[in-house]
Amino acid sequence: MRSRTDFIHSDGPEPHRIRTKNILKGHPEVRKLIGKNPYTIFAIIGIVSFQIALCFLLRHSSWWLILILSYFVGAFANHALFVMIHECAHNLLFKSRAANSWAGILSNLPQVMPSAVSFQRYHIKHHSFQGIHELDADLPDFWEARLVNNSFWGKAGWFLLYPVFQTIRTFRLKEIKPIDQWVIANWGTQFAFDAAVVIFFGPMALLYLALSFFFSVGLHPLGARWIQEHYLTLDDHQETYSYYGVLNKVAFNVGYHNEHHDFPSVPWNRLPKVRRKASEYYDNLYYHNSWTRLFFHFLFDRKLSLYSRVIRNNRGKVNLTDESRPDADLLSEKVTAR
Repeated sequence: MRSRTDFIHSDGPEPHRIRTKNILKGHPEVRKLIGKNPYTIFAIIGIVSFQIALCFLLRHSSWWLILILSYFVGAFANHALFVMIHECAHNLLFKSRAANSWAGILSNLPQVMPSAVSFQRYHIKHHSFQGIHELDADLPDFWEARLVNNSFWGKAGWFLLYPVFQTIRTFRLKEIKPIDQWVIANWGTQFAFDAAVVIFFGPMALLYLALSFFFSVGLHPLGARWIQEHYLTLDDHQETYSYYGVLNKVAFNVGYHNEHHDFPSVPWNRLPKVRRKASEYYDNLYYHNSWTRLFFHFLFDRKLSLYSRVIRNNRGKVNLTDESRPDADLLSEKVTAR
């Protein structure tokens, strides 16, 4: 069975600004959910400490034990930390941008590779310009989609090397400055941490962290999160999907993706309240209940490929200068101000 040979092209705007405006009009109480959650820093400290403790315990372990623990334990811890980086990218912990950036750098430590600060830059563009190929690094490259195609092995390899593909995508976003003092601080802190792990715990401890990182975003049911969010797996006209399964408990509600795109200034612990308060806007949307089922569905269904995404050429009425600010993703507040 043949899959798509091109992305789905849309002339319309992305769906979230319109829904945000309608929800605020019908449910003004949702505005009260906008804010910060400084207690998230304790979750970050706890999970980072947990991963460091496992590094210590596994410093003399065999490779097969490290492989098992990184897949069944470390992947969930590192995935949770990636969600914490995401919270910091939206400045949802503290009022100070610098404090949020440092919290993101702290969350980054067990991920082995520095990415927290750069993720913030590219992720904010994803919210502001969803589906715009030259501005949305969440979209695969054209060559990437052709390479992976619709085969099981192609998609499995793509999952396995997802961090590599994600890094390469950023090169096409010419409007973002790739290096500044914060990026350098992220790199310096991260590589110093990696060196300390090797010096004090040994190379097997660093191997545990590296495998935990790759599994947390790649060839693992957790990797289905990237498919769940914007791939057209259930309907060709709905380009954002939420996940309401049990793993939200250990993933800090990151599955509430429609709710998050509608209200990116609402912290993770209040996203379920957005759905409850404005249920008539979310109950009629398609959603996923299992990342594991979606993971295997995407791998084996030859109708699904990286082309199962919506792209658009209309950049909309967004002011690019304003959107380059780290806190400019507060879409709900901007809609109200118009």
